[in-house]
Amino acid sequence: MGFTMYVPTKILFGQGALDNLHKEDCLGVNAMIVLSNGVSAKKYGYLDKVEEQLSLAKVNYAVFDKVQANPLKDTVMEGAKFCRENKCDFIVALGGGSVIDSAKAIAVMAVNDGDLWDYIASGTGKGQPITNKPLPIVAISTTAGTGSEADAGCVITNPETNEKVGLKTPDIFPVLCVEDINLQKSVPPKFTAYQGFDALSHSLEGYISKFANLMSDMYAITAIENVGRYLARAVNNGNDLEAREHVAFGNILSGTVMCVGTTSSQHSLEHALSAYHPELPHGAGLIMLSRAYFGNIIKHNVCPERFIQMAKAMGMENATKAEDFLTVLEKLLEECHVADLKMSDYGITPDEFPKMADNAMGPMGGLFACDRVQLTKEDCIAIYQQSYK
Repeated sequence: MGFTMYVPTKILFGQGALDNLHKEDCLGVNAMIVLSNGVSAKKYGYLDKVEEQLSLAKVNYAVFDKVQANPLKDTVMEGAKFCRENKCDFIVALGGGSVIDSAKAIAVMAVNDGDLWDYIASGTGKGQPITNKPLPIVAISTTAGTGSEADAGCVITNPETNEKVGLKTPDIFPVLCVEDINLQKSVPPKFTAYQGFDALSHSLEGYISKFANLMSDMYAITAIENVGRYLARAVNNGNDLEAREHVAFGNILSGTVMCVGTTSSQHSLEHALSAYHPELPHGAGLIMLSRAYFGNIIKHNVCPERFIQMAKAMGMENATKAEDFLTVLEKLLEECHVADLKMSDYGITPDEFPKMADNAMGPMGGLFACDRVQLTKEDCIAIYQQSYK
């Protein structure tokens, strides 16, 4: 039950939190603002607000708006070059997990030589040490999903090798996290569901992980309660700020779960899906896999009491058996209108499952060591098959 805890990120949380950005003393002189290649940050005025706050703090800025939904290595390298050319000394990530992850990788590559994959420790990465300290990062989250705004990792895809893998170092903890609920009202219902389920999955996986501990349990079960009980409300009414706030709170807690505990192989299985099909939102992939994945663990009866506790946290106070978790999970998926997501809608075909299983167990294989039930390649293929529609 031992743990090591180091979570140095300062968090500004709540409605209107962004209004206080200019008061912070962690800012540099020249900021690189990292955005997605979408339109929401500009359309809803979020970029204008950030620029206003930076101007109040007497900070110059340059905008890089090219990050994809599943961020790519080449975009990170392009962003690092942009950062150097504009002589930026810190990075402001304005967006969801993909933007924040990209900003972290850019912060590394803006001050270190070579290619990002030189510093990736798994798959075809060379595992070289990061020589120069990454640039400071301010994470301003417009979604509630990955928890990346308060953790020490990022996930980037290399399309040349179909690897979607993580880079983790304490040096990429954001210096500051701004979780302003007002910036999350514009997230459409289906993406609120996808992102919220990603946050929920981090804690569901962390709570049943082989490496769960006293600290990770505290964060995980509280996150499960906050996301599990409020996500459907946020999906069905994006202006329900109480629900948005609880989901965002659970999201940050789930990020901390990954700092003091671990996730599990469900994330590896999903990363293989979206590595080959980057148009698939990560959270949507997790939703597709969830029933078969958790059902497989329940079948092996390795931690029934933990599934009972998760079911209770999600709202089924009278849960008495592990299978009750699957019942409350199904209820949440139906209330969020995502119970019928189909892999086939994203071009995924069953003949890909063997190579996806190899991919999950290869570049992202480390998470399999966190499982209480050890999955074989055949088990992975079976989970994909059971999840397929």
